Amino acid sequence: MGRINFKKGTALAPTPPTMVTVGDEKESNVLTVGWVGIMATQPPTTYISVRPERHSYEILKRTGEFVINLPPASLAHTVDYVGIYTGAKVDKFEKCSLTKVASEHVKAPTIKECPIAIECRVKQILPMGTHDVFIADILGFSCDESIVGADGRIMYDRADLMAYAHGEYFALGESLGKFGFGTKPVSEKPKLKPTAKAKEKPAAAEEKTKTEPFYKSLPRKMLKNTGKGGKKKCKARKT
Repeated sequence: MGRINFKKGTALAPTPPTMVTVGDEKESNVLTVGWVGIMATQPPTTYISVRPERHSYEILKRTGEFVINLPPASLAHTVDYVGIYTGAKVDKFEKCSLTKVASEHVKAPTIKECPIAIECRVKQILPMGTHDVFIADILGFSCDESIVGADGRIMYDRADLMAYAHGEYFALGESLGKFGFGTKPVSEKPKLKPTAKAKEKPAAAEEKTKTEPFYKSLPRKMLKNTGKGGKKKCKARKT
């Protein structure tokens, strides 16, 4: 089969859906950021891309610090909510029952419910069109003790992290192998276990399709018609 070409766009996927906290003791906010990543190992450098019209943007520019909180898949609903509502009108920490705890290196709070939190200080801001890129030094990070082994190693498989791919949230599946396993003979490669989806019985799969879509539970003011069929979708808000 051949390939189908599309016009230019943000086709990179998946990306980590993160909850970024900004601010200090006087004012703080949390926003969902999907455009985030690592830029260098030494010095440890990361970036987040934020739209200038977002409520958190000015707080971020003023303080020059933020925390990238990696949420577990169990908080997918919360991550979506945080990305829709603006902190200018609602306290998202209170509304979503997110617990603020003090960070070690920055004034921006860490979210207790997230197993991994990366503390950052901005060193450069690059205007890139719809978004400004905040390049930052990673000053340190913290992990919930439940995912740290006796040998001090972080066990990411216990963190229940998730991924985001163009409008959908996904739980991570089985491990495909550790770094360097591609150098080993094919016979030594790990045998993959069936994914949860593959194990799912037809009846269960059918029942799953009958569950109510997420947007059905949202307040009416957040919904808008898309035209034929009366289907609705979430209306983005400044966060």
